[in-house]
Amino acid sequence: MNQNYCVIMAGGVGSRFWPFSRTNRPKQFLDFFGTGRSLLQMTYERFRKVVPAENILIVSNVIYKDTILEQLPEIRDKQVLLEPYRRNTAPCIAYAINRIKAMTKQANIIVAPSDHLILKENDFIDILKKGLDFVEKNDSLLTIGVQPSRPETGYGYIQVEEGTENPHKVKTFTEKPNAELAQVFFETGEFYWNSGIFLWNLKTIDHAFESLLPDVASKFNMGNGLYNTAKEQEFINEIYPTCMNISIDYGILEQAENVHVLCADIGWTDLGTWGSLYEMSNKDEHENVTLKGKTLLYDSSENIIALSPDKLAVIEGLSGYLVAESDNVLLICKKDDEARIRQFVNDAVVSFDGEFI
Repeated sequence: MNQNYCVIMAGGVGSRFWPFSRTNRPKQFLDFFGTGRSLLQMTYERFRKVVPAENILIVSNVIYKDTILEQLPEIRDKQVLLEPYRRNTAPCIAYAINRIKAMTKQANIIVAPSDHLILKENDFIDILKKGLDFVEKNDSLLTIGVQPSRPETGYGYIQVEEGTENPHKVKTFTEKPNAELAQVFFETGEFYWNSGIFLWNLKTIDHAFESLLPDVASKFNMGNGLYNTAKEQEFINEIYPTCMNISIDYGILEQAENVHVLCADIGWTDLGTWGSLYEMSNKDEHENVTLKGKTLLYDSSENIIALSPDKLAVIEGLSGYLVAESDNVLLICKKDDEARIRQFVNDAVVSFDGEFI
């Protein structure tokens, strides 16, 4: 078990959850369900069941260090890896891999976002154990696959090779297809969502970076001897601005030939949008969802409403809308048009000089 490591990526700003998610406190630090635990805390507790606490690393932006240590008092400062700039998931993972290399020569590694919801946690733990055993014995990049429930354009899709056992050999890997292609993938039943939860051993992922993202690998290799020392942060601050902005999906998984997918029913939801939160939330008899606050609803249906806990919303004649209020911002928009939220955020930045972001 001591050879198992976990890298939790917690640096996103969560702009699609505005106005709940703000720059100074993005969605991974919020308690969406009134449980008293943030998404980051829930993620940490989940992986703590298969990975020793001292082997869990949190990679995030430097501005969130204090929040992370406040929410996860069990971890030490050195377990929080600080990115001075946002450069997507490939540099984030390369940084964590090099830190782990400085601590051990053999490791089985889980990499996961901090903002996913897993409803079937016991099944998920079993899947993780199976996956860790697989990557320990095989030179493979493993991802966890989920049966699609809709033609989603925001996820990566995986097609498996026919006749292969679970974990299946991946035939094709398509990152975030357009709406037409997503519909085809959904209708064929041959494709799985890529959950964004990866497992691999240290040697395999290190070789993948060297062969498929050599520019990224070479930059982080320049820090050999500095990782896990007092000089690490200075080195990271120096090279990060020069790193390409690229995801692990585009940079490695779509190019590699040794990718497998472990298909599982774990009650997985990527809480990336208000729509995904609506899909998995309890609904009233008119398909309305109230996440926080109190509501009185009249002739209204299929809405999602999120307020400050002490607020009451009285709504009449509204259908298919998002109503979200937090601090000094009230957002009302069509629920199915939430892709425009990023535009709303950008417009608010331009119009009000970042006051409401």
